[in-house]
Amino acid sequence: MQIIWKGQSCFQINASQGKNNQVDIVIDPYSEDTGLKVPKLKADILLVTHEHHDHNNVKAVEGTPFLIHGPGEYEVKEVFIQGIPAFHDSSSGKERGTNTIYTIEAEDLRICHLGDLGQKELQPEQIEKIGEVDILMVPVGGIYTISAKEAVKIMSQIEPSIIIPMHYQLPKLKIKLDGIDSFFKVMGVKKLDSLSKLSIKKKDISPEEAKIIVLNHSS
Repeated sequence: MQIIWKGQSCFQINASQGKNNQVDIVIDPYSEDTGLKVPKLKADILLVTHEHHDHNNVKAVEGTPFLIHGPGEYEVKEVFIQGIPAFHDSSSGKERGTNTIYTIEAEDLRICHLGDLGQKELQPEQIEKIGEVDILMVPVGGIYTISAKEAVKIMSQIEPSIIIPMHYQLPKLKIKLDGIDSFFKVMGVKKLDSLSKLSIKKKDISPEEAKIIVLNHSS
């Protein structure tokens, strides 16, 4: 499996489900209104966590993807996806509405993408549905989502093996967010080397210690 971060909450995931079953998954494509260059994207499956312009630019994605934009259980090309209802803020959606958390099962790996989660903590039923997670994509930029400090609490509720921070300040991004340094500070780590993409298999997952992986913004 390959995971590439395109900026904001947008990821391209390339999974192989058997010899002749390559599946391309795109999550939360953004519009040029963000200030970021809209990346070239192609998908078999397209996930949208909520209807804000920095997450729902479905027209930018090539192909004829199966579009998922809300809670429910789905199976597409042997990939299992679950959408779990959540809130974009800490006041039950009164400020920014709803958000969908997605779990994705492919290549025997379980990924969780939190979208623009604004809840300061997950509810027990959400934790139960999320289940055991190999790779967690978590917003850390605050202001419109959970902050770095709140992200650490959410991470402790989920206990993933790998953490990929997302939705933080980038050069040219017009949306004002906290930078990745705030997350490093809260985690008590120095600046980490970043990868252009994460290539991973189930055997690479270590359950003993959670690992933070920072991905370069790839357009």
